[in-house]
Amino acid sequence: MGVVDADAARADAVAREFGCRGFGSLEQLLTTHSEVQAASVAVPTLHHLDVARKLFESGIDALIEKPLASSLVEADELVRLAKKHDRIAQPGHLERFNPAVRAARPLVTQPMFFEVHRLSVFTPRSLDVDVVLDLMIHDLDIVLCFVNSPVKEIRAVGLPVLSRKIDIANVRMEFESGCVANFTASRVSTERIRKLRFFQPQQYISIDYGRQDVLVFTVGEHSEAGVPSANPQIKIAKPEVANEEPLKAELKSFLDSVRQRSKPAVTLEEGRHALAVALDITAEIRSHQKSIQLDGATPR
Repeated sequence: MGVVDADAARADAVAREFGCRGFGSLEQLLTTHSEVQAASVAVPTLHHLDVARKLFESGIDALIEKPLASSLVEADELVRLAKKHDRIAQPGHLERFNPAVRAARPLVTQPMFFEVHRLSVFTPRSLDVDVVLDLMIHDLDIVLCFVNSPVKEIRAVGLPVLSRKIDIANVRMEFESGCVANFTASRVSTERIRKLRFFQPQQYISIDYGRQDVLVFTVGEHSEAGVPSANPQIKIAKPEVANEEPLKAELKSFLDSVRQRSKPAVTLEEGRHALAVALDITAEIRSHQKSIQLDGATPR
């Protein structure tokens, strides 16, 4: 096991903490640590393709942090390279491995409306991308997975507040299935909220990513047994949720795919799909800014 960081001192400090070797460059790792089989790519998005290409060419599988790439051209090249070199490659869509999401997924039937909020306090982390690619993309991936229908229309607004990129955004998305999803993402909030709620025929399901729990409200007297509500026509159930750290579950899933040479739980194509929708959203935000003469707006 080893850690690579352009800051050699930081690489050595992390290596000492985890009892592994530190390297000042990827080339140093590849030339002196030939037994490496898999790696986690956690560099700025702009460098994902370059780092992953070197790993694939060296016969190393890769877990690539979200967003998968900075453009669809780069994402397509990642897909091509992974296939060419027969590598296991997985985008780092962490919320797929959130126990609450895993518990809710079997309950999805015909979702028709989503309300999603992801609010975070400001930190200088990930300022190489806007809030859509930094935070909202988690929820875009989950909703795209749950709805499984082409996107029909996107309406979006967003503003830079504390950085030179979009820090807060609101999106209304309609799918070919008729489903509508509202997303709000902010990295300038005074509180931390990560919730996804959706409605489908005779059901309302609420997911709290942070608390890792799910509540299911079912209309009708023949719903599954759960905690009875004051209204006998509505049953409230709380599905069992496995107690597992999402990051640990993601890494375990990736390494299982590496060992078994099996399809990852989240594919590069799915990562590319989420990226494509996120880029469409940012384009719509730029269009809206131009229409109200806020094009190029920066915080004061």
